[in-house]
Amino acid sequence: MESKALSDHPFNPIPAPSFANDLSGDPGARIGVGTLEGVDRRILAALNRLSLQNASDLLWHIPARYEQVLSEQSITETDAAVTGSEIITVRGEIAAVRTNRSGGKGRTEATLTDGTTTVRLIWFNAPWMARKLHPGELGVAHGKCSRYKGYLQITNAQWTPLDPTDENAPRREGRLRAIYPTTEDLSQDRIERLIAPLLLQSSALLVDWLPEWERTRQGLPTLAEAMRMIHAPTSREETLHGRRRLAYDELYLLQLAIALRRAQVRVEGSAVRIDVTPAIHAAILKRLPFSLTEDQQQATSEIARDLNSTIPMNRLLQGDVGSGKTAVAVYALLAAVASGHQGAIIAPTEILAEQHTQSLKAMLVGAPMEFALLTGSTPTGERARILAGLADGSIPLVVGTHALLGEAAVFKKLAVVIIDEQHRFGVAQRAALRSKGLARAVHVLVMTATPIPRTLAMAFFGDLDVSTIRHSPPGRQPVLTRVVGFDKSDDVYRYVRTRIDMKEQCFVVVPAVEESDMGLADVAGTVERLARTHFSGIAIGSVHGQMSAVDRDRAMEQFRSGSTRVLVATVVIEVGVDIPAASLMVVEHAERFGLAQLHQLRGRVGRGEIKSLCVFIADATTDDSIRRMEVIGQTSDGFRIAEADLSIRGSGELFGERQSGLPPFRVADLFEDGPLLELARHDATARVERSPQLSSADERLVRTAVQRQYGATLGLSDMG
Repeated sequence: MESKALSDHPFNPIPAPSFANDLSGDPGARIGVGTLEGVDRRILAALNRLSLQNASDLLWHIPARYEQVLSEQSITETDAAVTGSEIITVRGEIAAVRTNRSGGKGRTEATLTDGTTTVRLIWFNAPWMARKLHPGELGVAHGKCSRYKGYLQITNAQWTPLDPTDENAPRREGRLRAIYPTTEDLSQDRIERLIAPLLLQSSALLVDWLPEWERTRQGLPTLAEAMRMIHAPTSREETLHGRRRLAYDELYLLQLAIALRRAQVRVEGSAVRIDVTPAIHAAILKRLPFSLTEDQQQATSEIARDLNSTIPMNRLLQGDVGSGKTAVAVYALLAAVASGHQGAIIAPTEILAEQHTQSLKAMLVGAPMEFALLTGSTPTGERARILAGLADGSIPLVVGTHALLGEAAVFKKLAVVIIDEQHRFGVAQRAALRSKGLARAVHVLVMTATPIPRTLAMAFFGDLDVSTIRHSPPGRQPVLTRVVGFDKSDDVYRYVRTRIDMKEQCFVVVPAVEESDMGLADVAGTVERLARTHFSGIAIGSVHGQMSAVDRDRAMEQFRSGSTRVLVATVVIEVGVDIPAASLMVVEHAERFGLAQLHQLRGRVGRGEIKSLCVFIADATTDDSIRRMEVIGQTSDGFRIAEADLSIRGSGELFGERQSGLPPFRVADLFEDGPLLELARHDATARVERSPQLSSADERLVRTAVQRQYGATLGLSDMG
């Protein structure tokens, strides 16, 4: 059987086109911003710095928020109407002007009266305003208001002088004003003036690819009307209605692409059928050093069913830290080997790959088969031997990092691939793995120890079937967690020392490898500090990502054997480290780590019979860091932590373009738009079931939109 190299499987996605620029060939994309009225060279440069290059870009420049502009009324009426920091417009006569240069900041103040009461106008660092304003002058002041000592004031107001003979000067009406992402040299007013005329032409500038019957069924406005609601709303309700249409478009388009890819894999893929007979099932279970939990049994049953089909398995196995996913993965690999085929595990780090190798050794003691570890640190001679064994089939199992993909690794009969730490491999990378290289499609099982919230799973892993392990195997100890400030550091280390003296072992995690100006704890400095103070006389090791593989392996083995009692490390130990004797962990500068990272780090302890402790030492000052510390201190449930992480960081941070290989959303928010995602997924699935290629004449615009947005990353460019 002909087989090609895994190096033909590019895991770096082809960049997809921007959602705004050319979603479906918008005519507005052909109108450069430099041709618009009022755009000179300076404004053009500012627009380009915001990646606003054409009319479509401007229409898709979504407001960050909205401010309420009150209708122009008397100062007394305005004062009564103000509830927060609204934008107000008042007119009257300048009663007094004064300047104040105290505190190093120039300040101009004026008192405006309209006969009912007064409002104070303030300009900072604008000395020319004192020369422009004169007592007795009539004018209109417009700007954001606030209250100071009970009095209404406008800071940095727009001031427009009035002709005292013009009694019919128009008064400003109230409105909801869009506030845009911008730069110092591009004002809000300028962006607003550029977008306003485009809204009048938006039907001609944008292609509305959503069919009218589908739009009407969902109660959605046209794309042009949605744009008007977003940029020039008449009410808060309109902003929500317009936003719903734009968010639905993003979610629906992604779900269409995933549904099409899933259908394509099922139709085009042809994997080897692996029959996990009762005898093979029993033999595999006999190899495992423990009995499977109910969740693990369910997962292996689902995997066995997938393997017994020529439709390639495409399954996500998710479970909390220490839930026993590796045993399930080994089941899939041994099923492949038992049927005369090969299996491979791909891990994101060498430490995790090495840990998988240790697990295989423990489970395959005495088994008549060879398995190998292939990483970037594998010596040249050993690498050549392993590659030869993979090519001739004499090595049925291999564990590797991305180096395995980068090698000219030719497999004789590769049937099952396990991808560990799924969040490092998005839908585009999986599509690349499936679509190139091997003569037969492979069965793929992807794993993550970072539980994925349901909305994220639907959005970014919708092409996968999902197995979930919720309960840990017997013997896992709950980890006592404490979050403290730096003022408690000495108390923490004094307590940890008492437990180390009782032969326990401790991880100390720090954020930096080397000393820096940021003042963060680093590996070498922490080793020196602890050896000099609380841990004097104790053997301390260290490990970080910049060490050579030989030094790192030596440090890990010394800690595993107990010859070192303390291991100072960076997040390189976040996954893949399983040392049951390590019952203590201290994480310094815990506020510098993400919530999922903190949970993964905590999972390195509690693996033995000793009651374990994890202490997070933090200086949380921002709202997000305070929230992270609260969550990690309150729960050890990885699924709850994942939901909280999504809430705090947002889907764009958790699964952005780099991680998933997909363009980021401009409008949709998976935490807020869960129900809308459900609707989009339902609609997309139903459409693809009716039309697996979107080949009907009335689906041309939809098909083109999918191709332009996701064709390159998901291999859909060859749709009819």
